[in-house]
Amino acid sequence: MQILPRNWKTCSEVLAYLDPVEKPRVAEIRRFRAWHRHGLVRVYNEPMSGRDEMKPAAPGVKLTYEDFLQFPDDGKRHELIDGEHYVTPPPNIKHQTIVMNLGAMIWNYLQEHHVGRAFSVPVDVVFSDFDVVEPDLQFISRARQEILTKQNVRGAPDLVVEVGSPRTRKRDETIKRRLYERFGVSEYWVIDPELDTIKVYRRVDERYARVAELSLEGGDVLITPLLPGLELPLSKIFEV
Repeated sequence: MQILPRNWKTCSEVLAYLDPVEKPRVAEIRRFRAWHRHGLVRVYNEPMSGRDEMKPAAPGVKLTYEDFLQFPDDGKRHELIDGEHYVTPPPNIKHQTIVMNLGAMIWNYLQEHHVGRAFSVPVDVVFSDFDVVEPDLQFISRARQEILTKQNVRGAPDLVVEVGSPRTRKRDETIKRRLYERFGVSEYWVIDPELDTIKVYRRVDERYARVAELSLEGGDVLITPLLPGLELPLSKIFEV
């Protein structure tokens, strides 16, 4: 077995370094089951030790978009954040209902107001070679349509919406919030289907400020300057 240099960073670099005899073995590791077996996969709905920070998949390793494209089409959500692979199981009925309710209201608005385009999961957002996510909903304004390609979104959407769960709640508000803030997403909504609440983060002086925390119980209505004139009653968003 060859000894790898300490400064290798990506799987592609490992493959280039190894001799032809070693390459087939390492290429097989790039498949999803092998990633999991070697501890390179984090599963969102499994408890995780340590603080909730962005860390590489393993010491010295960062997965890339090229590796991302090798992940299986298994109905789960696969994402890369700072080169680390996260997997989310398929959503439950309430999660999907919220996404469809909110998506339908935004879509109907955009039919009358041609201010941009909205997409639901699974549409890849490629921030960098090491950061690729699939938000539940995203909106790209008409002024920024150049980030749309035939395959994915290459850059920061104006609005990103994530519908969480009890175990992803902390991560949505830490790792993902920092990711969206760093890459310039103008507004980020975090929806909690257990508490029936929505937190709204908006960029103020290059950083996120939590400008609203709305609740179904309070009869609140969500509005945003990104979609002028659109009112989104939480009673409609959380309607099941």
